Amino acid sequence: MVHADAQLLVLDKPAGLLSVPGRGPDKQDCLSARVQAEYPDALVVHRLDMATSGLIVMARGAQAQRQLSRAFEQRQVAKRYEAVAAGLLQPPELPDGWGVIDLPLVIDWPNRPLRIVDAEHGQPSTTRWRVISHDTQAGTTRLELEPVTGRSHQLRVHLKALGHPLLGDALYAPPAVRDAAPRLLLHARMLALDHPSTGERLELHSPTPF
Repeated sequence: MVHADAQLLVLDKPAGLLSVPGRGPDKQDCLSARVQAEYPDALVVHRLDMATSGLIVMARGAQAQRQLSRAFEQRQVAKRYEAVAAGLLQPPELPDGWGVIDLPLVIDWPNRPLRIVDAEHGQPSTTRWRVISHDTQAGTTRLELEPVTGRSHQLRVHLKALGHPLLGDALYAPPAVRDAAPRLLLHARMLALDHPSTGERLELHSPTPF
């Protein structure tokens, strides 16, 4: 638990744990079920992929859920992720050091739940990215990522589209990159939002575990 009050909870989800129940009796253990066992009024606001770790918000009660869900939909919640990608991705030649990936995404129906870039049918999808460091010996790049939109698998598909898939990504990386890490190296490390009751801006952090 990173933060708890009468309106909201902020949790630090481990990699490999579902955010919400999946289909089948073997997929009922999840973050929301564990939290609701202690906080029966906790309701889901957003999700992280099972393979992704980091900060996730749950609302306490329907009114807080409506307010927080609206904040996510209206892009009033700031999110920052840290990731490690294959290859040496060069920083963009821009004054602030941030690049932008603007590639529309759509579900790949024959291979769902995978997503693909589709200029004709895809939903607008935007990711900001910045190089933190390079590991020249390993041939990898540590990145800070900011999803402007919140499409499923967005960060993973956008980095793959750049030719730099994330290490440990079982869905989108080639075998050598997938096997280069014991888990997906993607972590939601910062989240900032307005408190649904007080309006105070909360900024919460989770140290990157890789």
